[in-house]
Amino acid sequence: MTARTARGAAAATLAAALISGVAACSGPGSGAAGAAADAAVVGIANEPETLSPLLGYGKDGNSKIFDGLLTHDADMKLKPALAEALPEVSADGLTYTYKLRRGVKFSDGAPFTAKDVVFTYRAILDPKTNNASKGELDAIADVEEQGADAVVFRLKYPYAPFAERTVLPIAPEHIAGRQDVNSGEFTARPVGTGPYVLTAWSKGEKLGFTANPAYWGGEPAVKKFTMAVIKDDDVRATRLRSGELDAAILPPDLAKGFEDDKARTTYAAKSFDHRSVTLPTHHPVTGDPAVRRALDIAVDRAAMVDKLLAGAGKPAYGPVPTGSPWFTAGTERAHDLDKAKKILDEAGWKPGEDGIRAKDGVRASFPLWYTSGDKIRQDHALAFASDAKKAGVEVRTESGTWEVIEPRMKTDAVLAGGGSPADPDFDQYLLLKSSLGGDGFNNMARYDNQSVDRALDDARRSGDPAVRKAAYDTVQRELVKNPGYVFLTHIDHLYVVNDKWDGLGTQVEPHDHGLGAGPWWNVEAWKPKKK
Repeated sequence: MTARTARGAAAATLAAALISGVAACSGPGSGAAGAAADAAVVGIANEPETLSPLLGYGKDGNSKIFDGLLTHDADMKLKPALAEALPEVSADGLTYTYKLRRGVKFSDGAPFTAKDVVFTYRAILDPKTNNASKGELDAIADVEEQGADAVVFRLKYPYAPFAERTVLPIAPEHIAGRQDVNSGEFTARPVGTGPYVLTAWSKGEKLGFTANPAYWGGEPAVKKFTMAVIKDDDVRATRLRSGELDAAILPPDLAKGFEDDKARTTYAAKSFDHRSVTLPTHHPVTGDPAVRRALDIAVDRAAMVDKLLAGAGKPAYGPVPTGSPWFTAGTERAHDLDKAKKILDEAGWKPGEDGIRAKDGVRASFPLWYTSGDKIRQDHALAFASDAKKAGVEVRTESGTWEVIEPRMKTDAVLAGGGSPADPDFDQYLLLKSSLGGDGFNNMARYDNQSVDRALDDARRSGDPAVRKAAYDTVQRELVKNPGYVFLTHIDHLYVVNDKWDGLGTQVEPHDHGLGAGPWWNVEAWKPKKK
């Protein structure tokens, strides 16, 4: 799991919470899911810790309660939201000017102005605000109003993907600015400009929404939207089949059970969501570059995709999927057990009587943690351990909560996850930058590679696509020579949805999914099917 993995768990939780609200009140054929054509109930696995964008909620867009200055279309291209157009950028890349959409109101009727934008960004950057993602806005030197209908961001350095950061939801200064940012009631009772208004949040159960009749984009046709928190995959599938849910995210094995269902459609969303194994620098085994390179080719990625994901994914060789234009051709690693053994032999790791290698009295053995109850992570951990053992490396799988795992991450391996399609900087910088080693869930492996550090800085500070591509090529080639992680698979996200509406589709999705992603990423644009 990367820095983003723990936050991913929180975002997924949020989505799940939304779902449980729906499921709690319905029975087969008579509940919320089947009650009205203008209501939708979806089931997911987790819920957020907060609903305040000042604390990180919805930072990647699609929050439903809020809008950002910009948003993404179906192809993940930026388009205006609260801004009336894409930003005007100065020649030196240090100034971004956004002209704001006029006539927009918050759901309480108060007008949206430049003051709210300035408040939101300054509040997040305030050292007193408990937002774990504030480092993502590090490039901002200041943000200021330019009249009531424009804002100007001034950057410390040219940050190529800055516009992507402005999908961040805008909070109302007249409400959130009069409360404690970290503990005020706004964190659980938010007010925004988005297409939906929160009506209920029963933590651990559901989040309920109603359409915002004054939404600047037009009142949604789906009037009631509920997300039910159902952590157990099997229970989620059962409730979908019984009619309690209109839609649900499901693992591949359970989604297959709906393939022949004429009343439902399965949507497979491509994603940047990867599963990987951290190789901590501070462990005598995983810190050895030879062990890292050997494990990187000892794993059978294709078998994991076929057997663990039922084909719903692809082999991963780094944070960038092979189908992305940012992927570096030639960095694919073939499964080669014989070569892995040779690397270990030449590095002095010799097999013992039990087949497990040792060097200078150190046994080639280390623990690998995965989060309790996560079947996909568990399966990946066990498959990785099996492949490693064939090369003579013992991997001891352990499960626990993040509270148990986090203190051990300096020396213990972790079955991690992450991924963001918005820009390669978003995932790779947090995952690989040496200065972020030990910073919470950032750079969990404490990877330290000066060539990678320089390339990451070059890529984020250049506005030239060719320069950026060359820099990320360097990063991916360095990961071949000295892996800090063994990347295993990129996972397709599978959703099964009742055929009640038109307008459904999926985007390329990040690791964090559930509320903001899935076929309901644009639920405000759904229309009931004509009978």
